Amino acid sequence: MYYQKTFDAMIATPLSLDDVITGELLWGATRSFIYSSVMLVVLIAFGVVDLPASLLIIPFSFLAGLLFACIAMCFTAITPGIDALNYPSFLFITPMFLFSGTFFPLTVLPETVQVLAVAILPLTQLVIITRSLTLSMLSPLFFYSLAWIIVVTAVFFVMAIRLMRRRLIV
Repeated sequence: MYYQKTFDAMIATPLSLDDVITGELLWGATRSFIYSSVMLVVLIAFGVVDLPASLLIIPFSFLAGLLFACIAMCFTAITPGIDALNYPSFLFITPMFLFSGTFFPLTVLPETVQVLAVAILPLTQLVIITRSLTLSMLSPLFFYSLAWIIVVTAVFFVMAIRLMRRRLIV
């Protein structure tokens, strides 16, 4: 969008820069909503989730998508060029997948890593909530994770708008 001047074209309309950035963030959240809704239908068809609690994943996925859209927009805003866009994948996304409890329970990790994962990795919070909802077993960290996601999303939302405004208005 930066090199094709897509943002510039959108701003030429009555939209403000904040509107365009907010629209991008909301589109990321909407895509998460769509993808998780389709995936949940498949999981229900195979009978691997508990109903009706798992249906709460659908509205939750919008919040989860907004969180990751905001984080991604922050990375986009601070990345110096298109060649450096691989760094967030190597330095943030891959370790997050490995240490968030996505593929195996957090309990198999050393206690220090468990504490760090619950404290700083956003995917850990999502895994805790979605597992609780799909298995209808409320995790002790469920409400902590939900509050963590709401607060961090709000912080990154504001940061994303400010950083992108600084990046695009030169």
